[in-house]
Amino acid sequence: MSSVEEFRTEIRGWLAANLTGAFADLRGRGGPGREHEAFAERLAWERHMAAAGWTCVGWPVEYGGRGATIEQQVAFHEEYALADAPARVNHIGEQLLGPTLVAFGTPEQRARFLPPIVAVEELWCQGYSEPDAGSDLANVRTRAERDGDSWVINGQKIWTSLAHESQWCFVVARTEPGSSRHQGLSYLLVPLDGPGVEVRPITQLTGTSEFNEVFFDGARTPAENIVGAPGDGWRVAMATLGFERGVSTLGQQVGFRRELETLIDLARRNGAVDDPLIRDRLARAWTGLETIRCNALRMLDGVAAGAPGPEASIGKIFWATWHRELGELAMSVLGAGGMLAEGEPYELDDWQRLFLFSRSDTIYAGSNEIQRNIIAERVLGLPKEIRP
Repeated sequence: MSSVEEFRTEIRGWLAANLTGAFADLRGRGGPGREHEAFAERLAWERHMAAAGWTCVGWPVEYGGRGATIEQQVAFHEEYALADAPARVNHIGEQLLGPTLVAFGTPEQRARFLPPIVAVEELWCQGYSEPDAGSDLANVRTRAERDGDSWVINGQKIWTSLAHESQWCFVVARTEPGSSRHQGLSYLLVPLDGPGVEVRPITQLTGTSEFNEVFFDGARTPAENIVGAPGDGWRVAMATLGFERGVSTLGQQVGFRRELETLIDLARRNGAVDDPLIRDRLARAWTGLETIRCNALRMLDGVAAGAPGPEASIGKIFWATWHRELGELAMSVLGAGGMLAEGEPYELDDWQRLFLFSRSDTIYAGSNEIQRNIIAERVLGLPKEIRP
């Protein structure tokens, strides 16, 4: 494997040569609150990446990846963001499910599910949250029962990102009757195109529908589509959440830095920077972004050991809060004009979309309140929160 700088040069050159022609207009497309943008075209782009061997770069070579080191993976995600390449459509399969199957899947599961992820032929969504089990994931009520050579699933999932574009969903369901909390849960791989599955998009503040409700009414999946042992789903699900906090967050921060630099330029052009309070908030945003990067680099020690530990919750609180506050700062820089949409059909501009969508940053993938509990109990060793 080449050195980090050689690897960085290789991916930078490939992106420069390939984000051209039919793909040139995809620069900057997609992203939080804009997942609807050019989805089919971004899917085609990602399959183009796959054909050149640029998907799943951190996976072991035997599973279709490049076996890239942690440092090389960081370089990949940073260069991808620096090139303003389009938002990825296969993130959940590549960054969450794939590493989970590498760690916990059977040889048969790896052979069946990993190649279509590498090739971007099957897209995945995450079936964790429910109406009464969001950040309190252990309150899962969706049930699955073994019936011959199948699992039969009944229940509801919510806030399921990109379920309307996905073919598969990894579902945490209660498989042991009478169990509660973390016990008796299993991790199932469920097709979304079979009978008994209904996907309903949820219209968000941005007017788009990234999130979905997914209803399972007697839906079936083969018995072998269980990852880990029955009842061991909590351990597998937590490992998946650890992978979610992985090296791709370094690329995310490149995007954050671009947003901040663009906002600073806007503040200079419209005179908002003359306001000492605005200047102070911009400076705090800059120092906050440096703090986020330092925490992310520290977290890479956990990634190198297999998956980030509970320390990853520190990073989640930092970046989610920072990004939400950046949206609020953008509205202050824009002033009263930020409350107006220009003409029919009254589409939001990028700053308005950022402000509205970033309200969810401190809620999804574990709310700030839950992350603080994790830090207190699992990192600092404080007594667990008293439950009624």
